[in-house]
Amino acid sequence: MENPVLVEVTRGPIVESFHRGSVAIVDGDGRLVFGAGDIERPSFPRSAVKPFQALSFLESGAADRFGFGDAEIALSMASHSAEPRHVETARAMLAAAGLDEGCLACGPHWPGRHDDQGELHRRGEKPGRIHNNCSGKHAGFLCTCVVMGADPRGYEKAEHPVMREVIAAGASMTGTPHATDICGTDGCSIPTFAVSPRALAHGFARFVTGVGLTATRARAAERLRLAAAAEPFMIAGTGRFCTRAMTALGNRVLVKTGAEGVFIAAIKELGLGVALKIDDGATRASEAVMARILIDLLKLTPDDAGYAEMQDLANPPVKTWAGDKVGEIRVTEALDGVTG
Repeated sequence: MENPVLVEVTRGPIVESFHRGSVAIVDGDGRLVFGAGDIERPSFPRSAVKPFQALSFLESGAADRFGFGDAEIALSMASHSAEPRHVETARAMLAAAGLDEGCLACGPHWPGRHDDQGELHRRGEKPGRIHNNCSGKHAGFLCTCVVMGADPRGYEKAEHPVMREVIAAGASMTGTPHATDICGTDGCSIPTFAVSPRALAHGFARFVTGVGLTATRARAAERLRLAAAAEPFMIAGTGRFCTRAMTALGNRVLVKTGAEGVFIAAIKELGLGVALKIDDGATRASEAVMARILIDLLKLTPDDAGYAEMQDLANPPVKTWAGDKVGEIRVTEALDGVTG
């Protein structure tokens, strides 16, 4: 099955590029509200499932044990840009548990913004593991290790007690057995498991509705959702889609990007989960599709707060280096059936 073209990129009157993909919108009971493309084809959701991976951080009592608030809870499911507040918060989380950056299993990489890269360079420093976009998530894993009484060493391995809890949460939320035949290794060194857009969307619908969840898990999911709404900067960073969208829409939505063109949303007021996958992995396409879906599902109009920001995310211009608009990124009629 060939997936439909979801996004076109124009230059002048010509469609210069296009992106195919699939989209699933599902309610808490598993009913498909909207589907486009092959929504049963598994792919690795990567960082899009960080809210699931953070559940054990709350369920274990680690967040409360160390007195963490919304900022730390949001960072535990972030793909952050390693701006100073991100880095300082991750370090503080580790210090609260009596640990340090050397305990992190995620590899080092440069901060996302040129200004922050330049600051490291001016100080004669190299990027460290703390600058990894997943360092907050890993700090959460390590804090959970301490509370569980587990050896932090090897926490990133599938057989470690903490990672077993993380894997089990993902399997339970998506209804997809996380077996070795669908397992890969994520960029931050932990296991990642292939899941279909339909199963992923259902998992995030359950995340916001509580359908089929224990009371403890439902409370943990709600705390994660509200923390992200309260601290959208911690989820991503300056100018990033997730931060911009959640700042614009408040606690109406939880959105989370994943690598290779994956994106999810969880919409509390509608009880819906959204998952999409762009075939060629293009972030510009996944962002435009997610923004358009949120505008349509929430029935935003120009009079609504956040509309202008979401419209800018859904239909960004293509510009020259001089700043002149010469085209646009736009979604296609394949999404016309998204009405909520």
